[in-house]
Amino acid sequence: MPLTTDAEIKALLEETRTIALIGASDRPDRPSNQVMRTLQHHGYRVIPINPQITGEHLHGEFVFRDLSQIGDPIDLVDIFRNSAAAGDAVDEAIAAGAKAVWLQLGVVNEAAAARAEAAGLKVVMDRCPAIEIPRLGVAPRA
Repeated sequence: MPLTTDAEIKALLEETRTIALIGASDRPDRPSNQVMRTLQHHGYRVIPINPQITGEHLHGEFVFRDLSQIGDPIDLVDIFRNSAAAGDAVDEAIAAGAKAVWLQLGVVNEAAAARAEAAGLKVVMDRCPAIEIPRLGVAPRA
């Protein structure tokens, strides 16, 4: 069952250090761009994933094509994809050994969530970490 309580979500955000953001955009007006910057300002390392801008840099981080290219451990995969496409992103997160997946506001995919949980990942759906962090009083990462 996806994490829904404030305590569960706060604990996940507090144990997270490295976030891979699938659907990162280089357009400043896009929510994924704004959320990436917000998470970075809070002290998280955010690794952008977008096959259309692979090899470029976004907010100081190299943009990867997919999660399999990242050599570092991933605590959380933040998914900016529609509900139907989120399943593929969740499967990619499972294969990459991520500890958790976070489906953004409006993104719900129960089958993908079940696959993630069966693989041992924590799941959050239909929420935004940039909203939850201040709401829950999550301290900045050191």
